[in-house]
Amino acid sequence: MVMQQKSLVLILARGLADELASAMFVVDRNGTLAYFNESAEAILGQSFPDTGEMSADEWAKAFVATDHDGRPLPRDELPIMIALNDRVPAHRGLRVEAADGESRDIAVTAFPLFARKEELVGAVAIFWEQENAAKASVSAAPGAEA
Repeated sequence: MVMQQKSLVLILARGLADELASAMFVVDRNGTLAYFNESAEAILGQSFPDTGEMSADEWAKAFVATDHDGRPLPRDELPIMIALNDRVPAHRGLRVEAADGESRDIAVTAFPLFARKEELVGAVAIFWEQENAAKASVSAAPGAEA
């Protein structure tokens, strides 16, 4: 089996995540979970060493996202997948059913990661728990086409 070398940008994103108090989730260009930090563990109900790298299908099943009314969100409507697929920043409030069985209302802001202008290497999502989830909305960055 040939191991693909990680992009320096993804390595640096992981380093940034380790230094942040904010919850951060990092995926590669294929949507594969590359890392999430300790702050994210508290929200997701599981540690990264326990999950390891996961395909987008796997992490979408492990951390089920719904809107605030409990309707499942398709994976492509998650901010991190919008950032990855459309190459634009995205923000949305949602509810996540964590691996520990708890449901948490969170706000998520995601943006694509580029090594060079046209070289997408992944995306990151920064998220936090929300007390007043109904006020969160879906949006792309001003001037960006979603």
